[in-house]
Amino acid sequence: MDAKTCIEKLSYVGVLNFATVDEDGAPQVRNVSAIHYEGMEIYFLTARGKSFARQLYADGRVQILGYTKYKEMIRVSGSAAEVPKEEQKKWRDILYQEQPYLENVYPGETKNIDTIFAVKDYTIEYFCLSTRPITREYFAVGNVVLRPKGYQITDACIGCGTCARVCPQGAVDAGKSFHIRQNNCLQCGNCFEHCPVQAIHRL
Repeated sequence: MDAKTCIEKLSYVGVLNFATVDEDGAPQVRNVSAIHYEGMEIYFLTARGKSFARQLYADGRVQILGYTKYKEMIRVSGSAAEVPKEEQKKWRDILYQEQPYLENVYPGETKNIDTIFAVKDYTIEYFCLSTRPITREYFAVGNVVLRPKGYQITDACIGCGTCARVCPQGAVDAGKSFHIRQNNCLQCGNCFEHCPVQAIHRL
């Protein structure tokens, strides 16, 4: 798996969940189908008066989530920025060409209320439940830094093997200090809760 393939899979899914945060800090989620992929850049359309647009203007942070029939979750986390005014018509025309139903939603000159946002710097989390053990991978696109997630076994490990025995996916390997294979970890915390010497910490 790689970042490019993840984006291709999202394009096949078509309708994606977009999450933002409102002015009260509450999560807001909506389905979006007016999406265009230009290389690794993600362009999408909304209307300037919608809550979706106002939340992006105020904060910019967005998560995009797609789920395939193969039990793959692909999550994009980044910031959306409104496309410059001089480029708006170009991207709007592309989106309307790719999504003809938009003409029915905003016919004629009413489409001028639309605005285009782009996500260019983001992280991708790929999580597949159809493999055994499960598969989890992270990718960075553009100017972002990946932040590790999950759990790690420290040097305080006494080698008792409890973590390996309770791991649902068998993702813990023996060693001087036991080791978690991050690409196969559910991040469920079962090892963390059962370690008798608290040698496991959250990343």
